[in-house]
Amino acid sequence: MQLPLKGTGGLSPQIESGTRKRRKKGFLHELIHNRILFLMLLPALLFFLVNSYFPMVGVYYAFTQFDFNSGLFDAPFVGLKNFEFLWKSGTLIKLTLNTIGYNLAFILLGNVLAIVCAILLSELRHKWFKKLTQSIMFLPYFVSFVILSVIVYNVFNYDSGFLNTLLARFGAGPVDVYNKPLVWIFLIILFYLWKNLGYSMVIYLAAITGISDEYYEAAKIDGAHIFQRIWYITVPMLKSTFVVLLLFSLGSIMKGQFDLFYQLIGNNGVLYNTTDILDTYVFRSLKVTFDIGMATAAGLYQSLFGFILIMTVNYMIRKINDDYALF
Repeated sequence: MQLPLKGTGGLSPQIESGTRKRRKKGFLHELIHNRILFLMLLPALLFFLVNSYFPMVGVYYAFTQFDFNSGLFDAPFVGLKNFEFLWKSGTLIKLTLNTIGYNLAFILLGNVLAIVCAILLSELRHKWFKKLTQSIMFLPYFVSFVILSVIVYNVFNYDSGFLNTLLARFGAGPVDVYNKPLVWIFLIILFYLWKNLGYSMVIYLAAITGISDEYYEAAKIDGAHIFQRIWYITVPMLKSTFVVLLLFSLGSIMKGQFDLFYQLIGNNGVLYNTTDILDTYVFRSLKVTFDIGMATAAGLYQSLFGFILIMTVNYMIRKINDDYALF
């Protein structure tokens, strides 16, 4: 009987030799052995390479004064002058505050209202009414932003909008909503919640459905009323779902809802101070002023700021509770 050698962890020399040979086989062996799986993965890799990684070469334009008369890489290099202009003009600060402010309102109000609506729906006993309410709340999610812009315009149009028509019937004067920047802060948040509340609510409702009934039965036996059961059982059980959705939302906090802002505001310069975000500024710089260098600088700042933010928040959450972190 052959005894295992010292330092081999109890394995015989033959087994140890075979293990070492398998370890030497690298990526090429894995590629040949699982070629069908890698072939199935190829379309996804090509998609991200073409649409996400190859365009990153365009970051170079953030440091140039792009000229359409020159070639793609013949534009004069200006270093950080584009970023300096954005900072000194106050544009960068205004765009950052608007983008973060709106997204914080979307995230906090959206998740809180979604949790409240999901809890209320879960407590309904009539299934037909519960399904009807859920369908009605979910329906606006399928309404395109173009249709939403048409609805908003027909409501707030100064000459023939529903609001001014209704005010005229009661003897009141018309209101020029499209000339009141502060009003649109609340209108944009309102229309975003109207459109996306149903979708977020369904996610939390699914999480509530997964909570075991044994917790609620035990709470009833102990004499807990409905509000105590919600506060001490339902809400804590939704914490992990809330944290995951929060992290996903923070990852795109510097990317505003471009479709929402562009379709509702358009090219109305009167409202830019309170409604202009990084996405609309980049689009307008490319479409109206054709300033590719400035637009690329704003886009690069947007990406770097969002990357640093999500890494910081994920690190803090991992320190508090590793189970809630994304990575």
